Amino acid sequence: MTRYVWMTWRYLVNMLPGVLAALALYGCLYPWRRRRLKLSGLSSSRRREAVLALFWMFCGGMAMLTLTPWGFSLITVLRWGWAEPFFQVGDVNLIPFQTFASEGVLLYTLLGNIIMFLPFGFFPALLWRRYTWKRALVTGLCVTGFIECWQLLVGRAFDIDDLMLNTLGALCGFWLWLLLKRAAPHLAEGFQVVEKSVI
Repeated sequence: MTRYVWMTWRYLVNMLPGVLAALALYGCLYPWRRRRLKLSGLSSSRRREAVLALFWMFCGGMAMLTLTPWGFSLITVLRWGWAEPFFQVGDVNLIPFQTFASEGVLLYTLLGNIIMFLPFGFFPALLWRRYTWKRALVTGLCVTGFIECWQLLVGRAFDIDDLMLNTLGALCGFWLWLLLKRAAPHLAEGFQVVEKSVI
């Protein structure tokens, strides 16, 4: 159990620079976004903006975690440097379920790949109208497809198992939003932009 806690903690620490960079970018673009909404006659509540910032931060953290070589940590690199080449050719696994058969942390890997991508289905459905399960499926497939292809360039691997589980994670995130919408419809609708006259 301690091993899994330590692995999760290490992932979260590695995400931190991306989280902070995304938050800074969100803050820089905030005035421009507000002007665009105003010109469109729309308004975004504070709680919507807080959730949107949280989604930006998550995306930044995921970029740092998934688009860099194995063992790469910006905090460590800034302190000690990075001796390995950043770009190098990775491996390809196109055989389903092969990765899980060779790993000792099967449940952790399965759940991790699904849970990591829940926000890509949940937050868009929460923040934007007309976000369907089909869009969640396409979002999950496109985001994880890009990540897997990119990882081929940084010495990691294109893994069909990751592609399937990450896409499933995005769909599960959408289903989680559906549960929230059914349980608390007014709460779910409060995170979308509204016309100014409504506020």
